[in-house]
Amino acid sequence: MEIKYLQTFLVACETMNFTKTAAKLQYAQSSVTAQIKSLEQDLGTPLFERLGKKLVLTQAGKHLKKYAHQIVHLTDEARTTIDAGGKKGTIIVGAQESQCTYRLPELLKSFKTKYPLVNLIFKPAHSDESATKSLLKGELDLAFIMDTSKSNPYLETIPLLQERLMLVASPSNSLVSKPTVLPDDLQEETVLLTERGCSYRNIFEQKMYEHEVSPKNTLEFVSLEAIKKCVVANLGVAMLPEMTVSKEIKEGVLVKLNWNVQMYLLTTQMALHKDKWMTPQLQDFVQLTTTHFSA
Repeated sequence: MEIKYLQTFLVACETMNFTKTAAKLQYAQSSVTAQIKSLEQDLGTPLFERLGKKLVLTQAGKHLKKYAHQIVHLTDEARTTIDAGGKKGTIIVGAQESQCTYRLPELLKSFKTKYPLVNLIFKPAHSDESATKSLLKGELDLAFIMDTSKSNPYLETIPLLQERLMLVASPSNSLVSKPTVLPDDLQEETVLLTERGCSYRNIFEQKMYEHEVSPKNTLEFVSLEAIKKCVVANLGVAMLPEMTVSKEIKEGVLVKLNWNVQMYLLTTQMALHKDKWMTPQLQDFVQLTTTHFSA
């Protein structure tokens, strides 16, 4: 199988339209069709089928997609190690928004100073589950996971630090005056949540479930900054990692509530597939990360 054909196949999997695939790759549509047919002949099975006007992957196509990601990425890695001094290449990292915003900027600055030609691509990883799936599929080189500490037989995980969860509110919120905030106190309160699948939302909801409390009013956001601004405006309360709210608490625009429930500690881990082939750049990134978080 030609690597070029697999690359075309992966783009077709994204667009599910050969005309759009041709435009994206700047090929003639006949060239895209010919490449897909060549793959189908090599494998002896159709990869796409048309259901009316809709193009869908066959079961064989779904299987090939998983391996094509790995083959194309490994080929890129092989080329990377043979380039001029091993100073080029791409590293694909999965991370939560909070990590990218509050924990990684200085680390990335150090790495880019050493490897200015290496492309760093960040993809969202809202939970350990989504990050694990992407690592197992070969879609990520490594991931930063912030969740309760868990193990996986296929992953190598390096614990970096632990983080507390805090229930925060505006100074003008009525809960601030309470010596202790109980789960029942949130029954009538508006609770601002991160999107579904987020590890610390899962922890918070599990604790509420254990106390048989279900807040009547909730608002869901994809942005931590949006949540914080809404809490500052006293639109509700939120359970967030300490690193994301420490600045606002110091400034007095947010207040940590005296939440009486023992919350699990979040563990930030760096995770890689145990069978991952480590390029020199990736090895350096791992070493820099370990050093950075232990400083």
